[in-house]
Amino acid sequence: MTGPAPSRPSGAPHPNRPGSAGAAPDPLSPVAPRYGDGSLADVLPSALAVLGVPGAVDRLGLTDRLAGVRRIAVLLVDGLGWYQIPTATPYAPTLAGLAATAGRPLTSGFPSTTPTSLVTMGTGTAPGAHGVLGFTVRVPGTERVLSHIEWAADPDPLHWQPVQTQLERARAAGVAVTVVSRPEFGGSGLTMAANRGGDFRGATGVDELAATMLTALTAGSGPTLVSGYHPDLDRHGHLTGVDSPPWRVAAAEVDTLLARLVDGLPADAALLVTADHGQLDVPAAHRFDLDTDPRLRAGIEVVAGEARVRYLHVTPGAVNDVVAAWSAVLGDAARVRTRDEAVATGWFGPVPAEHLARIGDVVVICNDTYAVLATRSESPLASRLVAYHGSDTAAEMTIPLLVVRG
Repeated sequence: MTGPAPSRPSGAPHPNRPGSAGAAPDPLSPVAPRYGDGSLADVLPSALAVLGVPGAVDRLGLTDRLAGVRRIAVLLVDGLGWYQIPTATPYAPTLAGLAATAGRPLTSGFPSTTPTSLVTMGTGTAPGAHGVLGFTVRVPGTERVLSHIEWAADPDPLHWQPVQTQLERARAAGVAVTVVSRPEFGGSGLTMAANRGGDFRGATGVDELAATMLTALTAGSGPTLVSGYHPDLDRHGHLTGVDSPPWRVAAAEVDTLLARLVDGLPADAALLVTADHGQLDVPAAHRFDLDTDPRLRAGIEVVAGEARVRYLHVTPGAVNDVVAAWSAVLGDAARVRTRDEAVATGWFGPVPAEHLARIGDVVVICNDTYAVLATRSESPLASRLVAYHGSDTAAEMTIPLLVVRG
């Protein structure tokens, strides 16, 4: 099954129309992560350089633009891909204006998924270094699949993610650091992996999030960093699709949040707005199910990853057979690579030996608008979603950086 040629995904502009960065890649074309040269990993190190943190490197060129800034708020809007901004424009005029006048595209890391991206931003490193290498990964030496969004204290976040966070670096340099997110995320393994070093403040809804971020931003007189997170646009994209009525409402709420943050910025402050990934709708005809096709189950011990990027851990000696079978079944719908081949592409950045086993023996990267579901071995909800992300298309990988001075 390869299916018909895919149409342009919902929410993705034509690459040569205004609002898509001129001659930007087609939304379904692969995009490589630009680690060290315009990626999500470069946001916090550049912000720290503006705040004068020793050793911080400004790879995004913010220092001159933000000269005199002593307070920085960084807002990550889950699911706000660069290619989704034109779709949101009718419901989010503040967002549209900022994208047109104060925005540029960056790339996420790979996979283009929330846990990997949150830790990539928090540490300022590529995923290979920090080790949070997917939405779910196999815990090496076990049959356990760890879901990073349901992660509590096992494995120990300090061991599983050993890299110092940018918030820890900032605090050690005398910067006041606050993290503002949903109350239920406080103390989670993912929060500890991405944001340890900041004082956690719980906030629900755009009003409380804006108020809490601004309160923290103005609390003291010294250098200040506030990191905020808003999840609802991504959630509604998953459940009902990009540009669905609930997604439009969520886009309008993002606009309200941005307007309040911009209006409340002190004169010596700046707001940076970014995202963890984009999204695209996956039609029913483009969905494979590894749990109902025995050709896709043969030789597989553990399946991890997510629908757009699968990690296959195979029985001893079965790698070549699994690569051949998956390549034959999926055809043009995916690229099927061994672990060594996937690492060699640079998708993850350098991967130390202790993190290699978290990547599957075989890695399946879906093309266009295809996905590989696991209807029996994963949550039923995961197979009922409308929009997905995780792969390396421009629509998933390209994210905004919006920079606003007070």
